[in-house]
Amino acid sequence: MFSFRYITRLIGAFISRFKFLIILGIALGIFVFFLISLVVPALTSGKTVKIGMTGRFTPTTLPVKITGMISDGLTKVSPSGDVEPALALSWETTDKGKTWTFKLANKTWQDGKPVEASDISYQFSDLTVEKPDKSTLVFKLENQYSAFPIVVSKPVFKKGLLGTGKWRVKSINLAGGYVTQLTLDSKEKERIIYKFYPTEERTKLAFKLGEISKMEDLLSPSPLDTWKNIEVEKTSNTGEYVVIFFNNQDKALGEKNLRQALSYAIDKNSFNGVRAISPISVDSWAYNPQVKPYDYDLEKAKNMVGELPGEVKNGLKIKLTTSPTLLPTAETIAKNWKDVGVDTEVEVVSSIPSEYQALLVIFDAPEDPDQYSLWHSTQTTTNISRYQNPRIDKLLEDGRTQLNLEERRKAYLDFQRFLLEDSPTIFLYYPYTYTITR
Repeated sequence: MFSFRYITRLIGAFISRFKFLIILGIALGIFVFFLISLVVPALTSGKTVKIGMTGRFTPTTLPVKITGMISDGLTKVSPSGDVEPALALSWETTDKGKTWTFKLANKTWQDGKPVEASDISYQFSDLTVEKPDKSTLVFKLENQYSAFPIVVSKPVFKKGLLGTGKWRVKSINLAGGYVTQLTLDSKEKERIIYKFYPTEERTKLAFKLGEISKMEDLLSPSPLDTWKNIEVEKTSNTGEYVVIFFNNQDKALGEKNLRQALSYAIDKNSFNGVRAISPISVDSWAYNPQVKPYDYDLEKAKNMVGELPGEVKNGLKIKLTTSPTLLPTAETIAKNWKDVGVDTEVEVVSSIPSEYQALLVIFDAPEDPDQYSLWHSTQTTTNISRYQNPRIDKLLEDGRTQLNLEERRKAYLDFQRFLLEDSPTIFLYYPYTYTITR
């Protein structure tokens, strides 16, 4: 059996004879370790994701979720509608909302140059902009507007869609003025390639063919939700709602009792989404949950239709216009209305028509509760329901000129209550949207 002294002498002799190789091996090991620590993160950070989205967009009308990745606005808006600093560090008005002064924070563009007042350009009408120094912008409006800080939350860019965000535009492909592909790179060497398709079915086909590995904002996951090895994420989008706009100047639909009867006739809990009852998002600080909900009541709807004046009731037929995406919803509504004695024709169109009786669409809920352009009687172009109500006009005027948040809130609580009582539209649901990842 070997003694301890013998083993010690043997090890010492081994080290003495091969010390150069041992030192070289240790040095080589350290070198390889540091090489791996540098190479592996570089390899893993170079991930590329190809995402498909449905819609036709120009470089200036890209979805906010994408433009917000590339750049910032002077301000940003929280999910509840509160305004927070972004490119602007602070802002104020000294004349009740006609003049707004913004002070820029110390930010840089993606090319390393500082963000200066001369770089900021919003295409606004009915106002003038002054830039007294590199860090100050003064917006002078023709009328008081308390929600102006939210208006300037829209991301701003330098030429070539150069922004201030994490993601930088690498390339953009166009066809007929519309974006077909947008490539974004991050500082971490990540890459996102957005591909845009005209219809949801075309987006799904691209996924099946392997052109993309992910789809966002789908209204229906079928039939891909039955596939193996994919992940389906379902979310409720409270930033938009499905709504029926009535033409309030129509001979029949100008009758308030008919509009209310049609609302009671729809089983609103049967749709693929979370129930919506108001034009203001449920997440907003101005949302009023205590409005008339028009819950499904078949008998009440039948009685109200039966009590309509003869000139309205006789030969009553409604044309419900919608897009291909909402056709199943429109067919359900047509059946509901037929159950109360209102014959309904469903018309599918590719764009919003200038003339209609009832229009079923997905509508983006404004980030601020101000909806002057949508409901005020003077807004002939954007008031698509052709709705006129002096009380609603006054509440909308008060809401957009009042700087005190609590007073604004009171105005919009009343606005929702009186609008829903008049029922110029039917608010249906916040649609579920789906993200599918291979």
